[in-house]
Amino acid sequence: MRKGKVVVIGGGIAGLAAAYRLREHDVTIIESARELGGKLRTRELGGRSIDVGAEAFVTRNPTALRLIDELGLTDRLVHPVLAAATIHAAGRTVSLPRRTFLGIPAGADEVTNVLSADGVQRVAHERELPPLDLAQDPEAPDVSVGKVLAERFGRELVDRLVEPLLGGVYAGRADLLGLRATMPALAGADTSLTDMVGRVLGPPVDGPRPPVFGAIDGGMSVLIDQLARKSGAKIRLGLPVRGLSRAGNGWRLEIGSAADPEFVTADAVVLAVPAPAARRLLAAEVPEAAAAYEHIDVASMAVVSMVLPPDAVLPESTGILLAVGERHADGTPFTAKAFTFTSNKWGRADGEPVQLRASVGRYGEAETLQRDDDELTAAVRRDLAELTGVTVTPIERIVTRWGGGLPQYGTAHTAAVVAITKAVAKMPGLAVAGASLRGVGVPAVIDSATAAASAIGAYLSSRSDEIGPPSGLVGE
Repeated sequence: MRKGKVVVIGGGIAGLAAAYRLREHDVTIIESARELGGKLRTRELGGRSIDVGAEAFVTRNPTALRLIDELGLTDRLVHPVLAAATIHAAGRTVSLPRRTFLGIPAGADEVTNVLSADGVQRVAHERELPPLDLAQDPEAPDVSVGKVLAERFGRELVDRLVEPLLGGVYAGRADLLGLRATMPALAGADTSLTDMVGRVLGPPVDGPRPPVFGAIDGGMSVLIDQLARKSGAKIRLGLPVRGLSRAGNGWRLEIGSAADPEFVTADAVVLAVPAPAARRLLAAEVPEAAAAYEHIDVASMAVVSMVLPPDAVLPESTGILLAVGERHADGTPFTAKAFTFTSNKWGRADGEPVQLRASVGRYGEAETLQRDDDELTAAVRRDLAELTGVTVTPIERIVTRWGGGLPQYGTAHTAAVVAITKAVAKMPGLAVAGASLRGVGVPAVIDSATAAASAIGAYLSSRSDEIGPPSGLVGE
């Protein structure tokens, strides 16, 4: 089979995984930023590597684990040394219930320390309700997570457990997120949601449980760098793609500045960019897909990473989630939505500084992120002091802002993804991938990249006789 020329637009985990799967072809990755990785980004802080974007991945979906093994990085795989998260709700910090799925418990006894007596009773009676009647057609209208769960379990469960956990995944609001889109494992429930959660989680495990999360020693950039190397792709950084159009049997891209553009051609293109960029690039050639991308909104957030002196003492937990509406003793709202005690969670050597990070920002909270770095750091330090009593001044800190970095899986999301997929499938040599489609976690994004690469690989095989010998990108 002759090699085809493939351009991957976007150098995040989706684009790199797609390039790696297409490594038998002549692949070029074009990325608008000055570095690869997208929302997987590692920095040096306090003499150690620290992830300032996604810090881990779930292991329930084994896709990331398999890729790590394939890349020869299994010896760099690490799991949490402590698995004891807490939640601050109703003015108290308590242990996070263990047997829950995105905040929905497998039984009322799981939430006795988080909810009021009335709230616990609402959870206990959910089993008596009729099974959730939710259409399985992905093109049918979805329902609001917050609305459905409030009706079945009570608003208290939504505000104290579901909202904080969904806020960590999507930086979104439960009332605006779709149930089928965010919790597909529960959408086909033929029983109560409580019992369905029990099925998803499986029976309780005696003794140590298998790790739920994995990460990479040295940071997620280790995975990014290895994918880039093993893909064999040409990497072009700092070049925005300004236009995408059909050119004969292939594609033509306009890249670089508007004043001095460069035009390149390819046999096939993988579009692995956030929804706003995908919408713009598809508007001319695939207007149906562009219109569907309009239904995928985005949220912004920030991560405040800090290192404290080695003798600083954090609570014995992996971090603290904050329930909706929690306030300081003086009545002012908290700024952070969650703290991760990185050193507790992943371990540290004696004498090393203490690492932690705060997550800030939910959908619709733009004003929270408008403060400068010093103000934002001061605000989350005040939160930390109130929640833990820790007032020590950080040795170093980094504020990383993710503008429009998290897609919102709203009630129109599943239908939008179907429309995007159908429209793009009609265009020879074009595929899409990324967090905007069927999951925002690292394994789900890798799955989307694998699907896109498979489609492109099949297309190139079908027309291998028409494709000339590889010659790289061609300026026109």
